[in-house]
This record gives sequence, C-alpha cells and structure tokens, in this order.
Amino acid sequence: MKFNKIKALIPVAGLALLMGTSSCVGDLDVTPINPQQTMTLNADALFNKIYASFALTGQEGPSGSGDLQDIDEGQSDFYRMSWYLNEFTTDEAHWVWATDAGVPDLLHNSWGASNAFSVGLYYRLYFTITLCNFYLEQVPDDGTGETAMRRAEARFIRAFNYYYVMDMYGNAAFTTVVGSELAEYYTRQQLFDFVESELLDCEQSMAEAGQNTYGRVDKVAVWNLLSRLYLNAEVYTGTARWQEAMDYANRVLNNGYYRLCTTGTTNPVTGEAYSAYQMLFLADNNETDARYEMIFPVMFDGVNTRSYGGMNYLILAAYSAGMSETVPSGTNNSWGKCSRVRQQLLDKFYRNTAAPAADNVEEMTSAANDDRALFYGAGFTTSIEDEADQNAGYGCVKFRNVRSDGQTHPVIDYVYTDLPLFRMAEAYLTYAEASTRLNGANADASEKINVLRRRANASTQNIYTLNEILDEWSREFWFEGRRRMDLIRFGSFAGQANYRWEWMGGTYNGAQFGNHMNIFAIPENDLTNNSNLTQNPGY
Repeated sequence: MKFNKIKALIPVAGLALLMGTSSCVGDLDVTPINPQQTMTLNADALFNKIYASFALTGQEGPSGSGDLQDIDEGQSDFYRMSWYLNEFTTDEAHWVWATDAGVPDLLHNSWGASNAFSVGLYYRLYFTITLCNFYLEQVPDDGTGETAMRRAEARFIRAFNYYYVMDMYGNAAFTTVVGSELAEYYTRQQLFDFVESELLDCEQSMAEAGQNTYGRVDKVAVWNLLSRLYLNAEVYTGTARWQEAMDYANRVLNNGYYRLCTTGTTNPVTGEAYSAYQMLFLADNNETDARYEMIFPVMFDGVNTRSYGGMNYLILAAYSAGMSETVPSGTNNSWGKCSRVRQQLLDKFYRNTAAPAADNVEEMTSAANDDRALFYGAGFTTSIEDEADQNAGYGCVKFRNVRSDGQTHPVIDYVYTDLPLFRMAEAYLTYAEASTRLNGANADASEKINVLRRRANASTQNIYTLNEILDEWSREFWFEGRRRMDLIRFGSFAGQANYRWEWMGGTYNGAQFGNHMNIFAIPENDLTNNSNLTQNPGY
C-alpha cells in the first residue's frame, strides 16, 4: 500500500514517509516542477487536509489522485472502511453484493491478514497520523493562542487515529515523526498509554465547549474520547477504569454547550413529521438544534466533499429507487440498497411483535414504540437466508439528504448531511454502563438511559441490566460504525457461541469464530519491511 503525492497541500521538497514499510518511502515526496522555485509550507491547507481526511479520499473529488494506492478510491475513506470492519463483522449490517472482494471475509468472520479493508484502514489511519506528525514538525508553537489550539487539535486527531489503531489492530507501528527510521513496535498497552497522555496533555490548549469553529474539535471531544478509552480499558489493557469512564462522561454531560436534540419538526412542504432523533441525520443537521448534539461532526456538502465514503456512503448505499418513493433519500442516486439490516438488529426493536413490512417511517416506529426504528420493510424479508437475494434484509432509512425545512439543494448526486462522529448520546450510555459495572444496577445509571429512551418516545424502566445496556447501545447507535467495539467489551464477539447472529462465522444459524479475531492483522507489507514488527497471534 502506498500513499500518493499531495502537491497542493504539502509543497515541501523532499518530504518522505516511513511508517515502518519501505513501500511507503518517497510516496509523499514532492519535487518542484520549476527547479528555481522555492517551495514553502501552506500550513492552512495542511491543517484543512487533516480534517478533510475524515471525509475525502484524494485531491480531485470522488475519484482521481487518491490518497492511497492499491485500493479502490471510492472505498478508501476512513469512515467507510472502519464502518465495514465495525458493522459487517457484527449482528447489525450485511451487504447485498456479498461477492465483492474482501466483503465476504467480513460478513462471515473469516478474514485474514490480507483483507483489503483491514489493510486499507491501517494505511488510511497512518496517512492521517503522518499528516499530523508533519504539521506538528513544521508548525512550531509561536506563542499565539490560535497556533497552540491548532497544534492541540492536530495532536487530538493523531491520538484519535492511534486510538483506532489500538482498537482495531491492538499492536502496531508507532512514530511521532516523519523520517527514514523504522517505526517502533508498540503493544496495545503502549498505544493506550500514548493516547491517554496525549489527550490529557492537549486538553488545556483546546477551545472551551462550543467555542471553536463548527467542525473543529474542542475540550468536549477530548473528554468524550477519554471516556470511550476508559470504558474499553479492560479490553485494551486488562485493567478496568470504570470510574474514569464515568468521570469523563460526566464532564461531557455537564459541558454547558452541547446537549441532546430533543425537538422534532414537520416539513412545511411535504408534511412529513421528523422526530428529534431523525433530526440528527438530516441534511440541515448543522443548522437545527441537532448541531448541539454533534460534538465532532464530519462536514459534507454536495459540492466540496464529494466522495463515496462517510455520509455519502451511508445514504447512497442504503437506498433503492423504490424506497425513495415513500421515504425520500434526498438524492437522485442510489446503489440499490447495498447495505441491509440483519435480523438480530430488528429483533432489538421488535421484541414482542413481528417487524411490519412497511414502506413508511411512522408505521415502523409505531410498531417498535421507538423513534429510532428507522427501517424500511416493504418488499423485503426480515431474515437474510439467501445472501444473493437483494430483497432479503430490511432497508435503512436512518440517514437522509433531506432538509427539515422543506428547502432543497441544487446538487443531489452527493449529500449535505453532516456525519456525527461524536455525539452527546454516547456520554449518557457510557456513564450508565460504567456506573452499572462499578456499582451494580442502579437508578442513577438507569435514568441516563431513560433520558435517551424518552427522547425516542420509548418506554422506560427503573433498572437496566448490563445485557439490556448492550442492546441499548445498538438501538441508539445502530449503523453508526461502533457495534464491534461494544460486542467485544461484553464478551459477545469473537471466541464465544452464546450470542449468535445470521451468517456469523459463515453459517446462516451462526457459528463461533476464533478469539484472535477480536483484533485485525498487521498488513504483510509492514511485517516484511519493518523488522521491528510482530504479527498479531492467530494470523
């Protein structure tokens, strides 16, 4: 896997990258076309590129001059690849085109070291890490508040990407410089320690809650990532950190700016009613009260952020043309309902009744008594017995390119809906779970869950068990790219057979797969070219 040249954004002669693989050396080398030209760093463009790496895949839009070589650029987006690894491997999502290279391995929990999406995400993460390393090298602290804040944001994003490296791969290459030395081999514990220390250190230079430019991170994003880090600490290090998870989740809950979106509306043109939960995933979520729930949004608009990843992927892959007739996607483009819902996700919403085969949101949510049941069932079966059947599996209408105010966008091939990478609801569930693990089922933890359930017009209860909390994570965050992490934390992913889902382990009724698959493999190229590295066990 190679990183392509980025001439417009890193105009510095002789920049070379080595993340532990000689295959990457020189792929960011930039040479002036005019040998008499003196090249200087465009710090603003580089800073923008760091953020853009969450939404874009190259320099020319959806295709052309991609950041990564040797992988389909349309599938090389950070969120799309991480979504594949976190959703296709679990009880939530399936893919219609189950013969696409690399996809069956994920759907059937049978991947190896060469899985295209595992390899691709690894290099995407290190691509962004390298951008951050370079920015921090080239833009020293000059004593101004803006520079200090930008450097803190770059450190946060680097830590965020290393968090994904730690979560997905466990043990991997590590470096904080751009140079020719082989990257070190870091264990999961070492990666955990680095992420923790970076977040704690950069917090002081971050903007206060809600005081940064929309789309940029602030202290609340730091607290949210720390609470996630501590919630999963026992998985990552063997030592539980429930109290710290509660403490930082509580900081998020009491930040003074961000809050849950609790207000829905009615489209004045179409008459469609949108629940407060739906408002989070509509095309004007950056303008309505939904913006106050998004701690870390990845911005999309149909003109400047054209890619086949991120929110573009979530919407276009979920829809068929027929679905848009009654639940409009807000685009003139669909991929034929490529992504689809597994039976076990439906079961979490329709526990005492069959999911209706409905073509509208109202009927689906009313039957579930939960506004979060944003499924489309007309013409589809609830179960995916035949993976080749495009009508098997319900559709997802959670994410849409429709404005709540009835206005329309001039370009509808690509979407305008921002992607909530971090949102406030996470802190409620983190607090509830950590409190329950630390203190047993209790009213304080249960009330945090009830806040979310009341927002969704779902029934509440006095006490929630841990198993019920796991289901609540799914109901609140389904298809948002985190399911694998939650299943692992509850011991319900690899190496167990107590909880099964359809096509788990490659069989319709579900089969156990190896415990080593709680993490993915280090790419073979890195192992070949960096003698410091060791492959993860089982691969």
